[in-house]
Amino acid sequence: MNATKKVRVLHFVTGGFSGGATQVALGLVRAGMASNNQEPLLVLRKKAHGDQQRVRELSAEGVPLQQVNNWTHLSTILELAAVCRKFQPDVVLAHGYSEHLWGRYAALLAKVPVIVQVEHNTKERYSNWRLKQSRWLAQHTDKIIGCSEGVRTVLLQQGLPADKCIAIPNGINLQPFVPPPPSWSQRLPKVLMVARIAKQKDHATLILAIARLRQQGIELPLTLVGKGKARVVKRLQRLCHELGVNDLVHWLGYSNQVPQLLAEHKYFVQCTHYEGMPLTLLEAMAAGCAVIGSAVPGVQEVLAEQSIGLLHKHSDADHLASQLRYLLEHDDEAASMAAQAREHAFAHHSKELMNERYERLLLELVARRNNAPPQLD
Repeated sequence: MNATKKVRVLHFVTGGFSGGATQVALGLVRAGMASNNQEPLLVLRKKAHGDQQRVRELSAEGVPLQQVNNWTHLSTILELAAVCRKFQPDVVLAHGYSEHLWGRYAALLAKVPVIVQVEHNTKERYSNWRLKQSRWLAQHTDKIIGCSEGVRTVLLQQGLPADKCIAIPNGINLQPFVPPPPSWSQRLPKVLMVARIAKQKDHATLILAIARLRQQGIELPLTLVGKGKARVVKRLQRLCHELGVNDLVHWLGYSNQVPQLLAEHKYFVQCTHYEGMPLTLLEAMAAGCAVIGSAVPGVQEVLAEQSIGLLHKHSDADHLASQLRYLLEHDDEAASMAAQAREHAFAHHSKELMNERYERLLLELVARRNNAPPQLD
């Protein structure tokens, strides 16, 4: 496909940069910028307390980016429709709840040829009215993508058409993890969890598991990386105090050194109530950590092969403690599991593979609309 026939792709997503949906959309835009087949545009739904410094940095970097208002749903739709009419995309990808509703309404108003929904989580707060809207919009949507098989299953359970629902697993930037990690014996015998401190994540169960291990005579330090609302953080810190594990739990807050932290730790835990496909879990695998994840959709698919990681029962601190103890007491097996997890992440979860799958799908959908065969350079 030559430069004059590039497919114009508009990605619409929330302007909150902490979520996986925005990170995936941004990654796809960057891939589109590097492709000979696409002309991408990232449109963010402006947040009241959004990171405008990050927006300015991306613009300075050359990322094609616009923002639309968040005053009301109708005003968002109308402004996004105006952006569509000006940019004239061949395809709109509306990422995440509830942006996939407003994004698709705008695309329909602007008569965009191809419309795609991308769902990034297995649990969202759908009211009956919004679920009805989603089902109606599905009739006018060309493809509905789940970021994991678990998300695709949930989409089907919502009553969305099976012939339109597919899974494209999330991918990560593997470049920071290419250098061989420190040997297993050099790594710290500590647990790391990297996640927003929010209701979706289950930090409490992990802290309880650390306390259970102390009761059994096992001192296992825990490092928590991530920011959150002050009231949520304070509640968890009170829990640490009540359980007597303040000295074992290190609150690091935000860090831009996550690859280095992962490489230093032996163990990584993704303790959560629900997920789409957790990027930090994939990064921990790529970094060569021995990983444990909650047995919930979006996580259990990644760790389906027990040779690459362990699962613990959802919200079960005793079971999580026993899984951690197993790794501690079977160091050679933990090292082997970590090595296999690294191999698995590099083989199946690169951003290049994800980008290729998205681009191939988009070109096929646009070509089908144009009654022409898809072309890949």
